[in-house]
Amino acid sequence: MSLVWKLLRQHISIPQFIGFFFANLLGMVIVLLGIQFYRDVLPVFTADDSFMKSDFVILSKKIGTGNTISGRSNAFTASEIDELSSQPYVTKVGQFTRAEYKLDASMGVGGQSILNSELFFESVPDEFIDVPLDEWTFTEGSKEVPVIIPRTYINMYNFGFAQTHSLPKISEGLLGMIDFHIYIHGNGLHDEYKGRVVGFSHRLNSILVPHAFMQWSNNTYAPAEHSDPTRLLVQVSNPADEQFTRMMDNKGYEMEDDRLDAEKTAYFLRLVVSIVLIIGLVISLLSFYILMLSIFLLVQKNTTKLENLLLIGYSPSRVARPYQLLTVGLNVAVLIIAFVVVWLLRRYYMGILESIFPEIAEGAFLPALLTGLVLFILVTLMNVAVIRRKIDSIWRKRK
Repeated sequence: MSLVWKLLRQHISIPQFIGFFFANLLGMVIVLLGIQFYRDVLPVFTADDSFMKSDFVILSKKIGTGNTISGRSNAFTASEIDELSSQPYVTKVGQFTRAEYKLDASMGVGGQSILNSELFFESVPDEFIDVPLDEWTFTEGSKEVPVIIPRTYINMYNFGFAQTHSLPKISEGLLGMIDFHIYIHGNGLHDEYKGRVVGFSHRLNSILVPHAFMQWSNNTYAPAEHSDPTRLLVQVSNPADEQFTRMMDNKGYEMEDDRLDAEKTAYFLRLVVSIVLIIGLVISLLSFYILMLSIFLLVQKNTTKLENLLLIGYSPSRVARPYQLLTVGLNVAVLIIAFVVVWLLRRYYMGILESIFPEIAEGAFLPALLTGLVLFILVTLMNVAVIRRKIDSIWRKRK
């Protein structure tokens, strides 16, 4: 083997192999980074709400359709709810119940007050909430109330208050850091409660409390007040069903849900990643062409030596082996360096993503690893096959 290599390594063009190496490395990095970035970022746009079941949509009446001028209320009447529940494409309907009393709330983190404002509570039937029942209960007489708060509150804290005051960012695992105090005024009563934050929601813009607490507190602090719901939770078999969308248009309803926007964002992300992957694959194909061209030129310059080796008894596979090992070695080096580069770049952009979305979980490096191994195997097999075919063609000519 060493003798064959000594004879064949002459005329090797170092610049050509360096060109192949860097072109292949660039293509490999683009492909692996594109796939890994897509898998890491996609959950930001498509993750379901952790505390509201994903197969429900929120309906409200459109604002600006003449309701105020005509005197038409934006609340749903009992007959409208019954009509909606009777539709064949609707599985279940739930009502948002709002607090009829006045309440103030203060929220703090690590002893620092970050919110003092008059707020409002809402509740929905417990079957619509995807929270363990032992965490989503209220007993009459208790001074602790579980709450789910909008994720926008936490985003404002993480990107504003936390950065300017050098405080830790809040994620799902740091709920215990939040101090939430509730002050209720109504029916001549003034009481204070401690809110226990059990999670965040990106589908709600109000603070959610257990339905049992809402019923009890309304009866206690505002027994004479009652208002119809202005929003409904609706379970439908397919939100894009033509019958459902036609009914919404006819009734003047709209869907308060960001899942359609999330799907559009995810589609755009897939489109961009696909373009990047195509560019990376084109660069990889060009690098493969550069390598094959270099091998063919090397074989052409050593044609006489190759013919003599074949004539004195060396088999075509043994003659081709040095070239094959050369390409395999180059491909292995490209793969290892590409893994290192992608890993370093991933650490960089994951740090940025985690600062913007503290709740994001860092996924595995497996997509890049599997893609890299598959590309390595395919390219190496093609290299080995093309080189062997070239040597066989020389052998057939001599015969």
